Amino acid sequence: MRKQTNNLINEKSPYLLQHAYNPVDWYPWGEQAFTKAKIEDKPIFLSIGYSTCHWCHVMERESFEDAEVADVLNQHFVAIKVDREERPDIDHIYMTVCQAMTGQGGWPLTVIMTGDKKPFFAGTYFPKNSKWGRPGLIELLLAVEEKWRTERELLYQSSQKITFALQEKGKQELGGELNSTTSTLAFEQLLEDFDPEYGGFAFSPKFPTPHNLMFLLRYWKRTGEERALRMVEKTLHSMRQGGIYDQLGYGFSRYSVDEKWLIPHFEKMLYDNALLVYTYLEAYQCTGKSEYAKTVKEVLHYIKEKMTSKEGAFYSAEDADSQGEEGKFYVWQQDEIMDILGYNDGRVFCSFYNVTASGNFEGTTNVLNSIGQNLASCALDFSMTREEVDETLEKCRKKLYQEREKRIAPYKDDKILTAWNGLLIAACAKASAVLAEEEYLQMAQKALTFIEDKLFQEDGRLLARYRAGEAAYPAYLDDYAFLIWGLLELAEATLDKEYIVKAEKLSEEMERLFADQEGGGYYFTGSDGEEILLRPKELYDGAMPSGNSVAALSLLRLAGLAKKEKWEKKAREMLDSFSLAVGKYPRAYTFFMLSLEWTLFPSAQLAFLGEKENNILQEMIKLAQKQFQPGRVLFYEETDKNPTAYLCENYTCLPPVTTIEQFKTLLHLVN
Repeated sequence: MRKQTNNLINEKSPYLLQHAYNPVDWYPWGEQAFTKAKIEDKPIFLSIGYSTCHWCHVMERESFEDAEVADVLNQHFVAIKVDREERPDIDHIYMTVCQAMTGQGGWPLTVIMTGDKKPFFAGTYFPKNSKWGRPGLIELLLAVEEKWRTERELLYQSSQKITFALQEKGKQELGGELNSTTSTLAFEQLLEDFDPEYGGFAFSPKFPTPHNLMFLLRYWKRTGEERALRMVEKTLHSMRQGGIYDQLGYGFSRYSVDEKWLIPHFEKMLYDNALLVYTYLEAYQCTGKSEYAKTVKEVLHYIKEKMTSKEGAFYSAEDADSQGEEGKFYVWQQDEIMDILGYNDGRVFCSFYNVTASGNFEGTTNVLNSIGQNLASCALDFSMTREEVDETLEKCRKKLYQEREKRIAPYKDDKILTAWNGLLIAACAKASAVLAEEEYLQMAQKALTFIEDKLFQEDGRLLARYRAGEAAYPAYLDDYAFLIWGLLELAEATLDKEYIVKAEKLSEEMERLFADQEGGGYYFTGSDGEEILLRPKELYDGAMPSGNSVAALSLLRLAGLAKKEKWEKKAREMLDSFSLAVGKYPRAYTFFMLSLEWTLFPSAQLAFLGEKENNILQEMIKLAQKQFQPGRVLFYEETDKNPTAYLCENYTCLPPVTTIEQFKTLLHLVN
């Protein structure tokens, strides 16, 4: 017998399709739902989440699959489901409301509002019935329904006040100045929040927030402050050893629920892995430590194997849950491992990855981690050489990985988001340059080709999402800014001017569609997008950097690469526009601080002349690409001259060099 479906059945979003068979009469966001609410005189019940969200799954199982809850919703409300990854504009607005009303946010996001989209109630997860100090959803819905009948004017007044407060909050204060003192304040604030024992910032839950580390690397490079580098290294090493890193199949989970990075929230997001690849690459550039390069190679192997479509674009996420249980796919019993590996190999593996009979996760299961372990001590414990331990562990890893592949895998969200693909294009392009790996360049180029073929309309308008043959939603600021970043990384990885031209064209479109001509910076939605209560402008760098933060740094780089002053002028205007907000608490804007750091470094252009295939020129380029030199851009001009390199710094050009030894000396002069 075919199950009954609701209005989500024709959607492309995996998250919406997960709810298409609920007894709740869900509608996608659109005029049909709002018209129905007005005709039937009902409030809107808005639920926002995403396909790999654990608590979204819990709320669906407890409430949205439940006939009693569905009866209340269908009788008294018009229910709308939104995928926050497809419609971040809607999510931004109502999450701001939730945070203002409750002091916290998260997903699933639950909002109740009038038919004209004005909210009067907001919260996150609600169980069906009251428990854990949380009101039950049925209780909440019936209370709202009664107020809607008997005290509706109070609800309208409340929605008006909330909307007004939201619009006032969105107004930008101007003034202030950003300078090196601001950077020092950001460093001191990060230092205060730093966990010296396990790395990372604050305690639990712990999110990777790679842009904190990217800022600290630049601060260290410019000032020589060793504590900044130590914070980065401690964090990257601890994360790589922790359970937040998939020790068998690679890739990072979204966050750790504890301060040790031991127990992850098991979902894997494309954007986290892209930003972490980029950060580990920069750490490798700064230190030369092979463990960072090894981590990059492992994560990109995971991306290629598990998160890449046959056309070369990158999928969005993998779920935390498998067979309805969080982490079930990833955890192990000790005796299970011993049976698979045998006694000798099993005891080495269990020792190194902290596997015990008592377990470390929900009873006697284990999340694999190597916290506190190293090859030397393991070799000593088992009277082996380090090489023998390393070989044994790798042999065991492959065997357990193959065994794990037989399990029911977590759900994969296979939609393709332009913004997140832009981040991974940037990471792959940088990896190809720093590690001299052609494979990573091909990954970046294939993803870009997919976006160019599938996600641009005929009029040149970029779109935000592709899935199942459909491209949809006018792209947001993040889509433009992150894709420009990817193009600039490709430009420096290949020294091909084609990517500079594309980046500049996209920047022109970003300026036309998103620029705030009065307040500076860029709105999140385009001038041709849907306006809901207000037009948001984001700067805060949360799990991902904001579009404004990425745009500012990209425009500074573009100014150097395209040799056009107008882009630097725009970026510096952004620094001025946001200086008051950033200056108060720069630790919340660490990616935006990368632009300030760029301006504090001496501007440098490294130009190469000659035939690109020339071995000496190729060696010079590779040497330059391996260096961590913020504030520097690379150029190439094809000539029939002998290979030559020029360094121009602070508007002064040094004499050209033509040999590898001369070039190595020249590189040391670049900050």
